[in-house]
Amino acid sequence: MGNLLTYSGIVTKVRAMEAKLLDDKNFEEISELHSVPEVVSYLKEKSSYTYVLDELTSEQLHRGNIEKVLIRQLYYDYSKIYRFCGLEQRKFLSLYISRYEVDLINYCLRIVINHYQEPFDLNYKKPFFDKYSQISIDRLITSRTTDELIENLKGTEYYEPLSRLKEKTNITLFDYDLALDQYAFAKVWKKRKKVLKKKELEILTRDYGSKIDMLNLQWIYRAKKYYHMQPANIYALLVPIHYKMTTGLVKELVEAPTPEDFEAVLKKTSYWRHYDFQQNLTIEQMYSECLYRLYTVDRRRNPYSIATINTYLFLKEEELRKLTTAIECIRYNLTPGETLAYVGGKIQ
Repeated sequence: MGNLLTYSGIVTKVRAMEAKLLDDKNFEEISELHSVPEVVSYLKEKSSYTYVLDELTSEQLHRGNIEKVLIRQLYYDYSKIYRFCGLEQRKFLSLYISRYEVDLINYCLRIVINHYQEPFDLNYKKPFFDKYSQISIDRLITSRTTDELIENLKGTEYYEPLSRLKEKTNITLFDYDLALDQYAFAKVWKKRKKVLKKKELEILTRDYGSKIDMLNLQWIYRAKKYYHMQPANIYALLVPIHYKMTTGLVKELVEAPTPEDFEAVLKKTSYWRHYDFQQNLTIEQMYSECLYRLYTVDRRRNPYSIATINTYLFLKEEELRKLTTAIECIRYNLTPGETLAYVGGKIQ
């Protein structure tokens, strides 16, 4: 009864928000469009993005501006959920926001490492981060080098993992990205027991543990198939957390000589049934489908829990990923079938 009372308002709000998410039919219709302005017109008429898209002028209808506007809708949805949450749910959302913080820092690292002439354009993110995050965008935008950027993160939890890299030589953007990802995953895994209890702790452990396992599987596969990396280098990529995969099994996967051998070892895991490499899907699409099944099943079984919040935010992030991909495909005049293949929809 306690969870029912705690979550009744949240569940009602999230269900109303989820009713406005784009479905497969919407993406089929979007794939038939011929220009970015047509996509914007479609979204204004048939989606929850009307409010944020109305701010764009006709001169601003290009991919860069549209992506910035769409991400604001994600932040807007996060804020709406946050307002309906009690103290315990807000603690969970404070953990969840680390993925948005990592994305922000990664963006800034790309600017300073690649010496882009374009200035930092983060005004559209500033209201959200000023309210919910420990990171100061005002400080970050003054950075001109990686050292300055790291110093401007002093006082945040991201300063220490990044500052460790300053003493090393030949550090690349990939090294910084990897350090941030590994830190963020380890942080949530460590703090989950302080934030959640009983059933909710069980749900987050299953969802997050499975996500880490599947990300590690994805990274091992890509390292072998596309980059032909040696085992020692692959180990350095992985999040050092094992949920359903033992250390021995991870070792077998990493040290499998070929992608085919990797698949043979993968059959020993409980994730095998989700990874069918004969499908016309990328491993990233398979990963997204696995998470979709995992989150939606958890929500169906435990509707009055953090599973409702976790699932909605995942679905919204997936919608944004698909929309961004679809817009890019339309810009390059891909066929509707090709566009749907990239976004993960059904090919007609």
